[in-house]
Amino acid sequence: MKRNVVQVVDAARRRGFELVPRSFPEGTRTAEDAARAIGVSVGQIVKSLLFAVDDRPVLALVSGANRLDETRLAEVVGGGTVRRLDADAVRDVTGFPVGGVPPFGHQTRLPAFVDRDLLAYDTVWAAAGTPHDNFSIDPKTLVVLTDATVCELAQSV
Repeated sequence: MKRNVVQVVDAARRRGFELVPRSFPEGTRTAEDAARAIGVSVGQIVKSLLFAVDDRPVLALVSGANRLDETRLAEVVGGGTVRRLDADAVRDVTGFPVGGVPPFGHQTRLPAFVDRDLLAYDTVWAAAGTPHDNFSIDPKTLVVLTDATVCELAQSV
């Protein structure tokens, strides 16, 4: 197992959960790529998005079928200005590359917010530290492992 994947598995284990990561050589960098490789709907893919709200990094876990509404994120966090972190900042904050950022196991503890739409699924899939490795998880367990606040984050259509 790759070092990044071991870090994610160990983080879950410390919280009493066993993950079974799977590798997808064709790549799972985007939600669409992940859904195609895994064989699930794009809505079952967890996008781990890093933003700064009033210059404080936060993690938004959003269904692959949705776009994050930055205004909603700011309201939930209780801040004003929102900006997406660039790839270098994501790696600095989490220790993981864009396209492989897991929902937990980061080198920095982050406030996490889960898009309510993810709870509609029995199982969701998230990155396990690389753009090729993923794991399945019950979304309620994901909320527990990330100590997340469940809220509406999706843009209205």
